Amino acid sequence: MKYVKFILAVVIMLVIVIIVVQNHEPFSTELRFGIHFPYLQWQTSDISVYYIVTIAFLFGVLITGLYGMFERFRLKKEIRVLRKRSSEKDAELNSLRNLPITTDDVTPTQANDTNGVT
Repeated sequence: MKYVKFILAVVIMLVIVIIVVQNHEPFSTELRFGIHFPYLQWQTSDISVYYIVTIAFLFGVLITGLYGMFERFRLKKEIRVLRKRSSEKDAELNSLRNLPITTDDVTPTQANDTNGVT
């Protein structure tokens, strides 16, 4: 499975390189963004599409990493709760296993008296 993941990663990187090389000219064009309000005029300098794509990709990686981090903390908490519950159940099971075994004969009348049925 490790080799399949490696080969798949190499193929994906190769496809990305092919796409970038074939679309070099459209990616290298420059864009300019601006805000035009009556009292506020702001405009960026020329920004290459490569920069925009790279920034968008890194922003996606950051958001995904933060989501993964929060998900990991949530799962660690859930594992801690489940381990605590499991250890409590193990302790209860061990205490039930260690109950003394009685050798007293229980007659049917004694069993009915203890159950509250006369």
